[in-house]
Amino acid sequence: MSKPKLREVNELGTLVKIGSGIALAILLIPVFIVVLTGLNSGDHLTFPPKGISLRWIFAFFKSEEFLSAFLFSFGLALITMALSTIFGTLAAIFITRFNFPGVQALRALFLSPLILPGIVLGLALYIFYVSTDIGLARSYPGMVIAHMLVTMPYVIGTVSASLFNFDVNLENAARSLGASPLTAFRKVTLPNISNGVMAGSVFAFIVSFGQFDVSLFMATPNNTPLPIALYWSLRYTFEPTAAAAGIFAIALVIISMLITSKLVNLQKFSGVKFD
Repeated sequence: MSKPKLREVNELGTLVKIGSGIALAILLIPVFIVVLTGLNSGDHLTFPPKGISLRWIFAFFKSEEFLSAFLFSFGLALITMALSTIFGTLAAIFITRFNFPGVQALRALFLSPLILPGIVLGLALYIFYVSTDIGLARSYPGMVIAHMLVTMPYVIGTVSASLFNFDVNLENAARSLGASPLTAFRKVTLPNISNGVMAGSVFAFIVSFGQFDVSLFMATPNNTPLPIALYWSLRYTFEPTAAAAGIFAIALVIISMLITSKLVNLQKFSGVKFD
C-alpha cells in the first residue's frame, strides 16, 4: 500500500474514532443526567442538582410504588427472556434450516416488530385482545405475550447469525453415529450456537425490562412495570425518586451487558477477529 493511500486510511480511521466518540457522548449524556438527578439533595426533580445526596436512593427502597414496579419488571423480563429464548431459537432454526416457498415472508413476519412502531404494535395487540374476548386484555399472560412479540426478533436475529456460521454436517455426523435428533442438537448444535442464544436472551431481557410502548396498553394497577410507574409518577409529581429508580434500571442494564461480554465470545459469534 502506497503512502498516500495509507495516509487516507489513517485519516478515515481517525474520523471514525471521532464520530464514534461523539455518538457515545450523545448516548451517555442522558444517562449522566438521570444519575445526577437521582443523587440530587433538593426536594424537586431539577438539573443541575443542588447537591449530592443518597436521600432519594433510600427513598426508592422505601417506596412501595417504585420498588414493587422494579421487582415486577425484573420478574416479567426474566419470564419473557426464558420464553423468547426458547421460541426464538426454535423459530430461527426453522427459518434457517428449511427452504420452502414463503420462508422469506415468514422471516419478515417474525422480524416485523423491529420495524413497526411500538405504540402501533401495542395498540393493535390491545384491540385484538379486546375484540376477540379471550381474556388476555389487561392481564399478566397478555403482557408476557406482548413482550415476547417485541423481544423474540432479537433472539431470532442472533441465533440465525450463529446458525449461518454453523456447519450442519457436524450434526449429521452425530446422527449417523446413532445420536437421536434431540441428542445431536443438544450436544453438537446448541454448544456451537450458544453465543448467539445467550446474546439474544440478554437482549430480550433488556428490551423487556425497559419496554414502555407495549406495556402502556397492558398495564393495570396490579401489573405495573417500572417504565409505566415512572411515566405515571412524572405526570403528577417531580420527586427525584423517579430518577433514583432510573439509576437502578441503568445499573441493571450495565450489569446485563457486562455479563454478556463475559459469557459471549464475540469473535466466534460474529466471525470477526477483534484486536
